[in-house]
Amino acid sequence: MDLAAFARFGIILVRPGALLLMAPGFGGQTVPMLTRVALTVLLALSLAPLVTMPSGPDAGIALTIARESAIGLALGMTARALIAGAELAGHLCSQQIGFSYAATINPDGGARNTMLATLYGLVAAVAWLGINGHHLLLRALASSYESLPVGGGAVDPSLIPAIRQILGVVFLTGLRLASPVIAVLLLVEVALGLISRTVPSFHALVVGTSIRLVVGIGVAALTLAAVPGLTRTLAERVIAIGASLAAGFR
Repeated sequence: MDLAAFARFGIILVRPGALLLMAPGFGGQTVPMLTRVALTVLLALSLAPLVTMPSGPDAGIALTIARESAIGLALGMTARALIAGAELAGHLCSQQIGFSYAATINPDGGARNTMLATLYGLVAAVAWLGINGHHLLLRALASSYESLPVGGGAVDPSLIPAIRQILGVVFLTGLRLASPVIAVLLLVEVALGLISRTVPSFHALVVGTSIRLVVGIGVAALTLAAVPGLTRTLAERVIAIGASLAAGFR
């Protein structure tokens, strides 16, 4: 039995396994562990002909595994940034509408999210799969073995700009999706304030809550339709940022 062959295959498993841990649609708690393991093995078998293993002693195997994990997590994390941006938009909308007091368990991540944050995140995940974003992710994984072959490496200074870019994607996506709700509800608050000053008998605190709910949910439903288009627009950019982030571990 060639134990070296098993060790080499085990190293090949690390990068796709780390990617699937973060990839939208495959890394959530709703995906059974056995399914993720089977997908990881299938990807490793498919990628094995493309992978060139380093020759030499195995003294740096721990460093190699850590680098492979970092590259896979970097590629998957950038795709997850789109989902995080949509969830941020849901949090901002919930804060304005008044849903921030009620939280539910997000079935994808297991964390407590507001209802709108969970809805926005699920729509973004479905849109990502609908535009074949997972195909883009797999192509980026395959091409990473050419630009970043298996072996030891070091952290490159280009890692910091890539992290800044991916954080920018999260915040800009959230603001672009939530800005209509924030702007409309701000106008509603101004209108309620003017009415309460003009008509002192108008109970703005009581009536305003219902108005904010109706108007906020209506505008949020309209902006929810923009999530697939925004996901499609940012998909290529996110994959490019993921490649730059992974290149920080060259």
